[in-house]
Amino acid sequence: MLDLQLLRTDVESVASRLAARSFTLDVDRFKALETRRKEQQVQLQELQSARNQFSKRIGQAKAKGEDIAPLMAESEQSNTRLADLEKQLAAIQSQLQEMLLVVPNLPHDSVPVGKSADDNVEVRKVGVPRSLDFQPRDHTDIGAGLGLLDFETAGKISGARFALMKGPLARLHRAIAQFMLDVHTEEHGYTEVYVPYLVNAASMRGTGQLPKFEEDLFSVARGDGDKLYLIPTAEVPVTNIVRDEIVALDRLPLKFVCHSPCFRSEAGSYGKDTRGMIRQHQFDKVELVQIAHPSRSYELLEELTGHAETILKRLELPFRTIVLCTGDMGFSAAKTYDIEVWLPGQSAYREISSCSNFEAFQARRMQARFRNEKGKPELAHTLNGSGLAVGRTLVAILENYQRADGGVDVPVALRPYMGGLETITPPK
Repeated sequence: MLDLQLLRTDVESVASRLAARSFTLDVDRFKALETRRKEQQVQLQELQSARNQFSKRIGQAKAKGEDIAPLMAESEQSNTRLADLEKQLAAIQSQLQEMLLVVPNLPHDSVPVGKSADDNVEVRKVGVPRSLDFQPRDHTDIGAGLGLLDFETAGKISGARFALMKGPLARLHRAIAQFMLDVHTEEHGYTEVYVPYLVNAASMRGTGQLPKFEEDLFSVARGDGDKLYLIPTAEVPVTNIVRDEIVALDRLPLKFVCHSPCFRSEAGSYGKDTRGMIRQHQFDKVELVQIAHPSRSYELLEELTGHAETILKRLELPFRTIVLCTGDMGFSAAKTYDIEVWLPGQSAYREISSCSNFEAFQARRMQARFRNEKGKPELAHTLNGSGLAVGRTLVAILENYQRADGGVDVPVALRPYMGGLETITPPK
């Protein structure tokens, strides 16, 4: 959520910066609400002052033995008016809050201005795609040829956009996650956490999924009339660890890593990536989250992005890193790097990780703070990134390590997690 004081100070400038994100801020509505808020605030303060005077006058009248009934009646009327004004002011402040909850974050000055993915800027490219002496297949055909990737049975069990893996392919999927966790905890300094997969609305609101993106979420009704939400990413429960907390300065940055399933309804994506495992209702991800001092958050964004890139380097998968333009960034992000892995079956780079700095946007919604150098509470900066999406990493391995005979070589880095297995071979 944006800083309300920033809007009050220079709403036109904020609106201009948001326009670069193709978001139109209703400046007139904001100004109207602010005018009403100020008017109510002034009236409220005047009545509160008058109430204090009534107390003084009543005390003086009592001391003189005068009739205080008229003063008491007048005081009662003032108190009723005061209560009404407090309700009206609370309603206006609630409207301002609701308005802010659907306003995206401001882009950092270093973010390129653009309207769509076509305007994203490549930062670096690592690795050279393998030259195959046969026609590359995509992961769907490779998995089917191995007899280990089954979309039909998954569809029978659950419906479209689900996958069922078997045997060494299921083990490879598990190995990828374990490898990532080991690298991030043993080499990059993250603390592994296990979190709930169902969260409340406050948690979703804290990281920015609610109220704007409710249609993208799966929810579960509760007996008390409330509901819980299946997590779309471990970012939600992990970042909410610090909701309503004040972290000691010497504990920053907090660095968490979490392996979890993710659940997304993919509303609005019908017809996109319907083949294979690229866009699923359920998939696994290893998530990196950092809670940082504002002075270091952009330095740590580079670090976190590098941690995700390390996994691809160890797996010897070609990739490129791009910085998203203003028109392509996610709702809560101030700056985002996307890492895209090369997929021979599609002859294209496809996203495998997004690494973002949200500055104080999420922290303000969550009241996630730290005690600064002066001992005063201050909003922290939050960052996260996929380190990596497990299913898409499996896709990349299948396509980049495919063999002419239909088999798939196991990357060297994963062989210890596969009991030494070097190749997944097709049935004879």
